[in-house]
Amino acid sequence: DGYFSHRPKEKMRTDSNNENSVPKDFENIDNSNFAPRTQRQKHQSELVKKPLSKQKEHLRKKLEEEKMKENLLLGKNSNEVVQFSDHPRKNSSSISNNSFKEIHMSPKQHHLKKNGNSSPELRYDQPPKCEVTGKEAISAMSRAKSKQCRQEIADVYCQHKHGKLMPEKVTRFCTLEGKANNNVQWDEDSVEYMPANPVRIAFVLVVHGRASRQLQRMFKAIYHKDHFYYIHVDKRSNYLHRQVLHFANQYPNVRVTSWRMATIWGGASLLSTYLQTMKDLMEMNDWPWDFFINLSAADYPIRTNDQLVAFLSRYRDMNFLKSHGRDNARFIRKQGLDRLFLECDTHMWRLGDRRIPEGIAVDGGSDWFLLNRKFVEYVTFSNDDLVTKMKRFYSYTLLPAESFFHTVLENSPYCDSMVDNNLRITNWNRKLGCKCQYKHIVDWCGCSPNDFKPADFHRFQQTARPTFFARKFEAVVNQEIIGQLDYYLYGNYPSGTPGLRSYWENVYDEPDGVHTLSDVALTMYHAFSRLGLRRAETSFHAAGDNSCRYYPMGHPVSVHLYFLADRFQGFLIRHHATNLAVSKLETLETWVMPKKVFKIASPPSDFGRLQFSEIGTEWDAKERIFRNFGGLLGPTDEPVGMQKWGKGPNVTVTVIWVDPVNVIAATYDILIESSAEFTHYKPPLNLPLRPGVWTIKILHHWVQVAETKFLVTPLTFSNWQPIKQEEAMKHHSGPPKNAYMEQSFQGLNPVLNIPISAARVEQAKRNAGLVGAQLEAWVDSLVGSVWSAVDICSAGPTACPVMQGCAQTAWSSLSPDPKSELGPVKPDGRLR
Repeated sequence: DGYFSHRPKEKMRTDSNNENSVPKDFENIDNSNFAPRTQRQKHQSELVKKPLSKQKEHLRKKLEEEKMKENLLLGKNSNEVVQFSDHPRKNSSSISNNSFKEIHMSPKQHHLKKNGNSSPELRYDQPPKCEVTGKEAISAMSRAKSKQCRQEIADVYCQHKHGKLMPEKVTRFCTLEGKANNNVQWDEDSVEYMPANPVRIAFVLVVHGRASRQLQRMFKAIYHKDHFYYIHVDKRSNYLHRQVLHFANQYPNVRVTSWRMATIWGGASLLSTYLQTMKDLMEMNDWPWDFFINLSAADYPIRTNDQLVAFLSRYRDMNFLKSHGRDNARFIRKQGLDRLFLECDTHMWRLGDRRIPEGIAVDGGSDWFLLNRKFVEYVTFSNDDLVTKMKRFYSYTLLPAESFFHTVLENSPYCDSMVDNNLRITNWNRKLGCKCQYKHIVDWCGCSPNDFKPADFHRFQQTARPTFFARKFEAVVNQEIIGQLDYYLYGNYPSGTPGLRSYWENVYDEPDGVHTLSDVALTMYHAFSRLGLRRAETSFHAAGDNSCRYYPMGHPVSVHLYFLADRFQGFLIRHHATNLAVSKLETLETWVMPKKVFKIASPPSDFGRLQFSEIGTEWDAKERIFRNFGGLLGPTDEPVGMQKWGKGPNVTVTVIWVDPVNVIAATYDILIESSAEFTHYKPPLNLPLRPGVWTIKILHHWVQVAETKFLVTPLTFSNWQPIKQEEAMKHHSGPPKNAYMEQSFQGLNPVLNIPISAARVEQAKRNAGLVGAQLEAWVDSLVGSVWSAVDICSAGPTACPVMQGCAQTAWSSLSPDPKSELGPVKPDGRLR
């Protein structure tokens, strides 16, 4: 994606209608086949080898070839039949299970197969009730992980094939021709005329992840004692669920769902979640609410609660949904409504085509809405032809929450109550947000909004249409904009209030269980703890006194990311240690910060476009950051090289990856267009990577412009147990035959003055076999070369007299954070 920066310019769409699906200006994405590509790594390595002048043409040809290969994945005849009898017939046109696996294996699976760990045969409790002939269904079945999911795919496919799944005709109960056209007036001063009978709102918060402090800050901004708050936490977000249960117990008008679903992007499970929360709310006789509003933790109010209530009280009979506003046939096609989908194994599988039922108008747009109680009751309890058949139709639909409520409302007796405005501003930037970033969980290309930044603040003050909420906000990307909004709505905090520019986000909590951590993270967190204990000893220790000397004990208690003024400041590791003076266990928190590893060449070259370079994993092309904060990498990770550029003339730069013993692992050229801001590329390196500190050199006309470094840590754990020598040798010896790619770059070593030292190679071989305390010492020396322990504090009683309590520091996860802390309800009914 970042390899060639010259892409066609796209119009900026600042505030679009459709929440997630493919937009108007996103025509060139092919959703025709989602079988995995097996040749990706091979293509990438070939691309790197080509001279720059031919690369662009080569890339175009390769993409065409890949597309042809994808379309041919299931043989020349796309209607070939898969037989599911135990013994396939001779001379039949069926594809055997073995050829299935060969066709659909990713590079990683091919690697496993060589080692004899091939994926399981396609097995079922019961053979399918029909011959599965559709290539999309065949592809889905070959990729599904569990036997149960494969069985579901086969059953649903056969039901559909026999015409027993989808409704053919649905009754329309709306007497209007076309769509209702209700205009609602925007009146900023309406809050002054608070009605005698103000509406009461049920806020339904559907949340996931670990951003508990951002959620609490948002909850604090929307809370009022007269409204109701019903919170669903994703089944996989146990840490967040614990935090939500803790604060929900403080307020009588806050409840948490007793059930939890694992909702995925685009999944049918999200619609199921909304319908179940609606049913729950209708059955809560002690909650007399008038409107249903859905929010996520990435939302934030842009008007006050009082303004929202005054507005909705004027329009209490209306329903607020945002429609797509485009040609309906194109919307159906781009949204995939004419395709059959099934959710299982936390994936949306595409199973083939289907027809839109006759008799109704299908509509859709954003899946964020405000619905009145009458319509919620109708959707929840009606057994009429429309609601019953639409619930069935949308159970097998991609992004169903973006269309179900629109379609039911527009064809129901309540069709005249629709307002084409969901009262939100969504931060769309199609150029960045439409990267097909959900292909790993859905057989479709989708888009996602960007996070707001301070430069966007003026958009919240628009008065062209009524808006009360905006999305998305993400404190790990930018917290300043949340602060601006908060102060705009409710005024500044008193001067001297601590923590206003700080943000903490938990990445590990002891009740999660150590099995939720990767071996790389566990290795690094232990090393960080030891780094902190050495800091305590060197900073606080007096001769002959052991009161500030410690011995590490057990796994970490918790780990937080720490940000200050929207800059990543490192990790905060809470951990146990035995105080050697009193032999008692204490709980401490260590702050470790990454050292600066990016350096401009000295003397600087006349090439001034490069601003920064970084290596990491989990590159987010939408927000243009690495989601693996701190860049914790191990021998089996696949690092990405990112460069940030200033404006200037078109240039070509050379990027060289050098491993810890000076083996040149990769080299490639990047053409940087004059307007390019970021480039990123993942060289297809053979694994495992050699542990140690790697160097990335960036050259212009073969003169070094800058370099950066990154650590590939050796592992002290394998499957959460101390690593054994055999495993250590396997992970720590570098790639087979020292070859990171098919092509050797050894001839460049003398040219670039990067000598390979025999002594370093021998030392690396010895290090590869280290275990126990010697391995820990090696890890600690490497970690200490790129990380520093800034401070350490005590989370409880301590025998070290000069160590600060964590609550008294400005940085600890236990230090005060008033902006996110939830206290008693104030006399005006609010928390903020």
